[in-house]
Amino acid sequence: MENELHNFIKVWILAIISLCYCFYIPSKLPKGIFKLISLTPIFIFFLYLPLTISTAHLVGITAFFLSWLANFKLLLFCFDQPPLSPPPSNLFHFISLASLPIKPKQKTPSQNRSKPPQRSILFAIKVLILALLYHCYSYKQILNKNVVLAMYCVHIYIELELILALAATLARAMFGFEIQPQFNELYLATSLQDFWGRRWNLMVTSILRPTVYYPIRRISTRLLGSRWASLPAIVVVFVVSGLMHELIFYYMTRVAPSWEVTWFFILHGVAVAAEVVVKKVVPEKMRLHPVVSGASALGFVAVTAVWLFLPQLVRNGVDEKNIGEYSKVMDLIKGLLPF
Repeated sequence: MENELHNFIKVWILAIISLCYCFYIPSKLPKGIFKLISLTPIFIFFLYLPLTISTAHLVGITAFFLSWLANFKLLLFCFDQPPLSPPPSNLFHFISLASLPIKPKQKTPSQNRSKPPQRSILFAIKVLILALLYHCYSYKQILNKNVVLAMYCVHIYIELELILALAATLARAMFGFEIQPQFNELYLATSLQDFWGRRWNLMVTSILRPTVYYPIRRISTRLLGSRWASLPAIVVVFVVSGLMHELIFYYMTRVAPSWEVTWFFILHGVAVAAEVVVKKVVPEKMRLHPVVSGASALGFVAVTAVWLFLPQLVRNGVDEKNIGEYSKVMDLIKGLLPF
């Protein structure tokens, strides 16, 4: 474990050095092909770096932050698009925006007031639930495998939310700017469109819109007209998301893709596009009540996740590795404590 932590630190030192190059050299070039060429070695390097780590937790974080988010942000940077353009005057600000799953938002008068305690309470509750799940894993031999799988689904969601929240908190503490939330109480979703577009992993949503959705919609507008141009754009966004998840799963398992995860996202892309069509042609008074449509959407996500999203992780023992790695981390922390 200590050797893996050493590799993890080395990877991030190399990533920071690479981002320093991005700040001092490509940022001085005009937008377009020359800027893209100057950043191509960084794109390739960020795809390579996760391969030097084998621990599932650490490689998953690194792949998501660098191979996906940082590369997509740098791609937007090539064409002078936010969040890295115009380049921040502060190098550390640039590195933070490029490498962490954060997106600053401007303060409003209401945001300058003290924040309500509900978010802190929810955060603490989720930490307790995660700790309880890890404790329950000790008894997984006597639990039904479907119960263990459900526990692992909750575990993945809470762990991802906590990691992204901690990254945002770190950036807020270092630079003092407000950060957009990464999740928005997804259990309150009223539809699949609401779940994926306004509640689940909003950093990914905000990156995929300018890199994939808007360009495809502009092309589709010429072919299909403005009324239906969003439909192929939605499906392509989900296809790209599926391919990026396949890449991250490959880093975690080192096994050739089974494409189940891609089909999971294609299925959801088609379903979201169908929702958009229904909303365009069915009067609002004839639609399902938000409580019913929301419960149906969450049920659809849960069933399809068990069917297509999770099997590749479970089949390759990633869940077992995560649990084992957590135990090693706890033992390492206990060894460092003086009591």
